[in-house]
Amino acid sequence: MKYRDENDSLGSVRVPEAALWGAQTQRAKENFPHHGGAMPWLVIEALAVIKKAAAIANEQLDQLDGQQKALIVKACDEVLAREHDGQFPLSIWQSGSGTQGNMNMNEVIANRANELAGGSRGSKSPVHPNDHVNCSQSSNDVFPTAMHLSALWAVERILLPSLVNLRDALQGKAVEFEGLWKVGRTHLMDAAPMTLGQEFGGYVAQIEGVIAQLERARDGLYSLAIGGTAVGTGLNTPEGWQEAVIGQLRQLSGLTVTSGDNKFAALSSHGPLLTLSSALRLFASELLVIGNNLRMLASGPRAGLGELQLPANEPGSSIMPGKVNPTQIESITMVAVQVMGLDSAVNLACTQGHLQLNVFKPLIIHNVLQAIELLAASSGHFVRHCLDGLTCHEQQLANNVEYSLMIVTALTPTLGYDKAAEIAKYAQANNLTIRQVLEEQKILSGEEFDRLIKQHVLVG
Repeated sequence: MKYRDENDSLGSVRVPEAALWGAQTQRAKENFPHHGGAMPWLVIEALAVIKKAAAIANEQLDQLDGQQKALIVKACDEVLAREHDGQFPLSIWQSGSGTQGNMNMNEVIANRANELAGGSRGSKSPVHPNDHVNCSQSSNDVFPTAMHLSALWAVERILLPSLVNLRDALQGKAVEFEGLWKVGRTHLMDAAPMTLGQEFGGYVAQIEGVIAQLERARDGLYSLAIGGTAVGTGLNTPEGWQEAVIGQLRQLSGLTVTSGDNKFAALSSHGPLLTLSSALRLFASELLVIGNNLRMLASGPRAGLGELQLPANEPGSSIMPGKVNPTQIESITMVAVQVMGLDSAVNLACTQGHLQLNVFKPLIIHNVLQAIELLAASSGHFVRHCLDGLTCHEQQLANNVEYSLMIVTALTPTLGYDKAAEIAKYAQANNLTIRQVLEEQKILSGEEFDRLIKQHVLVG
């Protein structure tokens, strides 16, 4: 492999000739672990957008000349077009400020800009990675800005569409099953009757609650740290910088971002991302509830509840012929548990705001974005390979309702609690249905029984 020599403040470093990165990135490659935890593409995209916005704003404020701005913008556009994906080799296991990730972007853009100008990699002329690409910025405000932008894009592009798709699929089942009676269950024991449509309507409401929570969490991410530079004071930024760069970021990101009211908080605290992570945990919790419920309702098919039938996507056993397992549910509930673990790490990382800087930034954004990707992808598979083909055993539903003792609950307004309990006990002892007891003891006719059930059970 051929190498070139580049310099940083610590001295000379050998960099592979084919690399667009420079000395600081090379040091990071050698000094930090790179097993897992690759820097997410959305963060790289956000960094490139920030550098492009900063170059335009700096030229407007006479911090860069026209040629430098144009070269930086061109190099950023190439990064955004995925022409240099192999030039970002660092993982999240680096400085907690994301300094190495920021400098990786600075060096790639500077070296590519100098190539475009007819110069050589490592020359730092006419574009210097610190003096020009990083002009009016610090890693301490650039990286948290990239965290917010990438999280907003992930929510808007990936997660919310997936949630809406999941909600709509559940709503479709709620409508499909709206007229089917079934036994309700509390404490895993028979309870008052309901409809299968009502049960799925509850799942719809759970997902709608997640959507609302995510939308509220998303709102806190529009406030950006850019302009705070090293410690929040805005050191080395020209007058009008915040307004200029925010204006450019709005255009380039497609997001209605604003300048954070307090840059000291924006650098040392990541409350908005913690709030988002908590909303992701809520989604995971609801998926666990829904998934475990569907798994129980589909258990059997003969020795379980057997009220639902899951699609048979693949054989369920290497030894038991014909066995089909709830594999999609198992997959999505494992994802839910993983997301809860990611959130636990985010919670702890967000406590690491030591004085003027939180030093767990790469971990926080990596976990948030990974959780979003896992939830969105698994939800899509769950809809396609489980919900779309989900059916119910209507006869099993009817049989369970017919033999349920707790249907007697609908009789308590007419007969009273004690008499209803007596009927239920008699039915259990003699292996009879509630209807059979009522008719046998001439308490109510079958027609009166049906009228009371409809009046007191089928509400809403």
